Amino acid sequence: MNKDQVKGNTKEVKGKVKEIAGEVTDNKSLEYKGKAEQAAGKVQAGYGDAKDKFNKNSDRRSARR
Repeated sequence: MNKDQVKGNTKEVKGKVKEIAGEVTDNKSLEYKGKAEQAAGKVQAGYGDAKDKFNKNSDRRSARR
């Protein structure tokens, strides 16, 4: 795992906690902030996944030469 994958997953978890806390306390603002943070985490983790896949493909191509 690279740092973007780790940070993205961490943001997703923190966002889920905020979302649930907002639901429990009936705080819509906190709930929506949590959902937004989860979305941002998914994007960052996806970027990390793509970067990881690119690096693995680059390594394979280098090995073939």
